[in-house]
Amino acid sequence: MLIAQNITKKFGGVTALNKVNMELHPGMVNAIIGENGAGKSTLMKVLSGVYVDYEGAIVYNNEPLKLAGTKDAEAKGIVIIHQELNLVPGLSITENIFLGRERCNAMGILDKKEMARETRTLLEKVKLDAEPGQLVGSLKVGQQQLVEIAKALHTKANVIIMDEPTSAISDKEVDNLFVIINELRSEGKTIVYISHKLKELFTIADRFVVMRDGCSIESGLMADMTQDDLIRKMTGRAVSGTANHTTQTFTEPALRVENISLKGASRVKANVLTDISFTLHKGEIVGLYGLMGAGRTELMETLFGLHPKRASGNIFVNEKAVQIQSPIQAINQGIALVPEDRKAHGLILDQKIKTNISITVLNQLEKWGIVLRNKKETELSKEYIQQLGIKTHSENNVAGNLSGGNQQKIVLAKWLATHPGILLLDEPTRGIDINARFEIYNLMKKLAASGMAILLVSSELPEILTASHRVLVMAEGRLTANIPIAEATESYILKHAIQHNITA
Repeated sequence: MLIAQNITKKFGGVTALNKVNMELHPGMVNAIIGENGAGKSTLMKVLSGVYVDYEGAIVYNNEPLKLAGTKDAEAKGIVIIHQELNLVPGLSITENIFLGRERCNAMGILDKKEMARETRTLLEKVKLDAEPGQLVGSLKVGQQQLVEIAKALHTKANVIIMDEPTSAISDKEVDNLFVIINELRSEGKTIVYISHKLKELFTIADRFVVMRDGCSIESGLMADMTQDDLIRKMTGRAVSGTANHTTQTFTEPALRVENISLKGASRVKANVLTDISFTLHKGEIVGLYGLMGAGRTELMETLFGLHPKRASGNIFVNEKAVQIQSPIQAINQGIALVPEDRKAHGLILDQKIKTNISITVLNQLEKWGIVLRNKKETELSKEYIQQLGIKTHSENNVAGNLSGGNQQKIVLAKWLATHPGILLLDEPTRGIDINARFEIYNLMKKLAASGMAILLVSSELPEILTASHRVLVMAEGRLTANIPIAEATESYILKHAIQHNITA
């Protein structure tokens, strides 16, 4: 259906794509695999008309293709569903699907009835139980993803590019998505699927294309590959992480919480958290697992002082009772939070790397309280760029230009600059490649070995089992289990994540 021939794309002096060759086949799910920074997203933006100046050629349906922009790509049947969904929350589902393609009657008046009818047909096709007039902002992330697919189907797309479509949805929503993808495949659609979840790719993909350092390395059938084979092709080497199997004893408490509760945001909403109590020790990594809606993120935010008016309970840092009514109070107690959504809450994307790293310690870099000492700021940022292995040609590079894994390292760097004793990590490896993932695991273990206490939230059980010394499980806002790592299995953890009536 589509062939990329020697595609080269440069940004200034940096080559993002270097003579990339690729074939995308109809009636198949074509997986694009590679580390963060390998060039996957750049290539997809070339194919979907986001970038129109590049070297090389594209052949689409046996014809040369030169796109003038994204609207031109859509008109020709190529659409991309970005990881950051491209929807307008304040508009209805129908208005989002028809935005820029509105239907009018013979009098030039919007034909709302016809648009709603077509929307209902599309929603049935993507198995979304919602009304056409419902605001997109009221939908869950997984449901919004289905609206994006409905938009793509409305354009009569032949090539549908999905960039990390399962990064923020539940297992049930993933299963539903796979059913829809299988139906699209049976209709002869060309599906391009980008994901860092290799297990997922072996479930859904027919073919693979491996990219590394802006180059296409190899392509073929997924059935001919093993996970280890793909990892070696992605990274140029074997990558491994050692899971914890032996229960370690930690005796010195860093953080102890008693009966933490959090009221719902409205009067009619029940408690989000109820009577959460646990202890986190110095040098310990505790994994916190729960299904969507279990209250994991809300617990992290409460410990960081983000919901003072709705929260209750007692917090002890180094066995001393503390009041945490704001993030600045949490920081002053040596607590740092790496948030779930790094782009929305962890970074200033249009600012330099050094600005992002130094923002938490400006008081240490000031002169006379009014002048920022640029030399000290540069030294600080270079130190963490080197320490964390952030891939960039300069500390003056804009953070938004970096890959997801490197952006996550910047968020870590800005909090490590505060020298915290307690590090709260909320989904720290979401949307990053397997190599960057293990780099973060190894960094966590190094920090824990230095005495830092780490609370790790993750939706992925293999990650919890790989990185943790102990596992806490939540369900429906309650703590349901406290499991030594030697006793932790995926089935045992899931049992407690589903049954909220089990006593921790």
